[in-house]
Amino acid sequence: MPTYAYRCRECAGTFELLRPMSESGAPAPCPEGHEDTVKLLTTVALTGSAAGPAAVPTGGGGGCCGGGCCG
Repeated sequence: MPTYAYRCRECAGTFELLRPMSESGAPAPCPEGHEDTVKLLTTVALTGSAAGPAAVPTGGGGGCCGGGCCG
């Protein structure tokens, strides 16, 4: 289940809620009891390489030693 971040317009506090995607647009009262909140736009950090090991050159391709320029 995704986590959504919200900011309270009354107390300026921020908080997160773990809720289903189907409820992402539902109202989210602030932990202080205020009702005027807004969902924040958050980013997702991805790790690793999308290309995987196939992106690693395997000899014969450029560079000082792979391109034949070293004597």
